[in-house]
Amino acid sequence: MTSTELNSLGFPKPPSETRVVVAMSGGVDSSVVAAQLAEEGYDVVGVTLQLYDHGAALAKKGACCAGIDIHDARRVSEEMGFPHYVLDYENIFQEAVIDEFADSYLAGATPVPCIRCNERVKFKDLLETAKDLNADCMATGHYIQRFSGDHGPELHSATDANRDQGYFLFSTTPEQLDFLRFPLGHLASKAETRALAARYDLAVADKPDSQDICFVPDGNYAGVIEKLRPGAAEPGDIVDTEGNVLGQHRGVLHYTVGQRRGLGIGGLDTPLYVVRLDVDKRQVIVGPKELLATRIIPVREINWLGDESFEAQKEYHISVKVRSTRPPREAIVRPLSATTAEVELLTPEEGVSPGQACVFYDPDSSRIFGGGWIWRGA
Repeated sequence: MTSTELNSLGFPKPPSETRVVVAMSGGVDSSVVAAQLAEEGYDVVGVTLQLYDHGAALAKKGACCAGIDIHDARRVSEEMGFPHYVLDYENIFQEAVIDEFADSYLAGATPVPCIRCNERVKFKDLLETAKDLNADCMATGHYIQRFSGDHGPELHSATDANRDQGYFLFSTTPEQLDFLRFPLGHLASKAETRALAARYDLAVADKPDSQDICFVPDGNYAGVIEKLRPGAAEPGDIVDTEGNVLGQHRGVLHYTVGQRRGLGIGGLDTPLYVVRLDVDKRQVIVGPKELLATRIIPVREINWLGDESFEAQKEYHISVKVRSTRPPREAIVRPLSATTAEVELLTPEEGVSPGQACVFYDPDSSRIFGGGWIWRGA
């Protein structure tokens, strides 16, 4: 390799002289990344974070960053012949992710802890650890793409739209993006990843994908929050938009905006949905479906990944995604400051909830322009 020729990770030197820390969760995706880079001759160092130790969660299939997953990551590193380290990040994860998750739910929001984990743990503390290990870059198994643009590295959606994780990575900063690599983002399907795992003869080739939130063993968010914040599930009234009491609830934290089932107020002519949560009054406010439609969304904590400053234009005609499972929709984003904006959806969306992310997409390409957090009902 000549001094001007770039290796597959974008460095002008041989893979053997390029150290890459691979964030290994113990799943098939990050295991394939580590194995592939090791096979290509890179100086690979595997790092797994122990994020929590919640008893039953350790044995739960589909979790990550706990007992069996640490074992699986270590086994892959042994099979492929590179060093592997386990870092105890339980306290950091508790403070930066779990506590906010609980407090946000108690405040009537619908948080997305996976984004905060990437932002505050994996792409912050772990990334700094990778630099301390004299790594040239850090690679992960996320399905996202990083391209070199005229103004620096750009974040792009994965080739496989069904696997794309751009919504969960919108808060990645330009500085972090400069150091990160995503070797799986170009693959057309998860089947290709599993085929690579089989080719490398990895024990995790058929391991199921992680499901739900890693520190919630059975999907029972309210149960976890009640353990973290005893007394949080105080009962109260279910009321209509006029304040008329229609029934009782067993704690605001059991409800989310847009919810229809489980209200316990049947026998009405028109189906009712949760349209708002009033934590101070301990009220669940319900109404007809049309009240869920939202056109104007206030967004804050914006991380902008465009080529110019966010405030360089009065408005941006782009696409936005307000939930991870929904497709991007046409919108106008109007900056109010460097980190706040008003987002106008050209077609109203139902069930827009504080605590969710609003992610910005280029409607004419695969590029992601960052995004921010929805912070109150409009």
